[in-house]
Amino acid sequence: MQLSQRLLAVADLASAGHCLADVGTDHGYIPIYLMEKGKYERAIAMDVKKGPLLRAEENRRIHGFEERLELRLSDGVQALKDGEADTVVIAGMGGGLVIHILTEGEKVLRSVETLVLQPQSEFGRVRDFLEKKEYRIEEEHMLCEDGKYYAMMRVKHGKMAPLTEVEKKYGPVLLRKKDPVLKEFLEREERKFEEIREHLGVMEGEKSALRKKEVEKELEDIRAAKERLD
Repeated sequence: MQLSQRLLAVADLASAGHCLADVGTDHGYIPIYLMEKGKYERAIAMDVKKGPLLRAEENRRIHGFEERLELRLSDGVQALKDGEADTVVIAGMGGGLVIHILTEGEKVLRSVETLVLQPQSEFGRVRDFLEKKEYRIEEEHMLCEDGKYYAMMRVKHGKMAPLTEVEKKYGPVLLRKKDPVLKEFLEREERKFEEIREHLGVMEGEKSALRKKEVEKELEDIRAAKERLD
């Protein structure tokens, strides 16, 4: 099973165990890959739509995992049973949806040892949620694929040290590791917001003034993060 760089990075964050549940599985790539690598004996591929499960079913057949990969129509982790999975992967969806799935599935997720999360947006909001719900961010990866930056994390139950606003936005582990891809991302963001600030400089009015303050705050956070990486 050949994975994209993004999916490979997500899969690499999964701890070895007995059973993996993949939420929003699409083609079933991650569970098939991890079973081929011998990291899991069985897996559950879940999706809210039938189409992705049909694609996952075809891939299951091609790779010979009919007996080990179970397919379930599920809204989030609704179809997951208590204590059934060691690891749950929630990847490739917006941060708001990730939070919704974690909230709605809070009861069953208490029995899950490891979560692998790859929100496509609202990273700061997701990390803030994890801190409030007493999850601990154990590891983070970041990569750039086809010009887009992706951040992902391995999460376990347990309190972590309080996060600063900069850590929520850019990742406590990425900052601690002085991640080179994060540095590239910050430099791009700095250039972007400097251009926005320059454009706003000739504009007047209440809305423009408010936007200028927002841009200055973004630049302040970006530079604070860059200092942590130097």
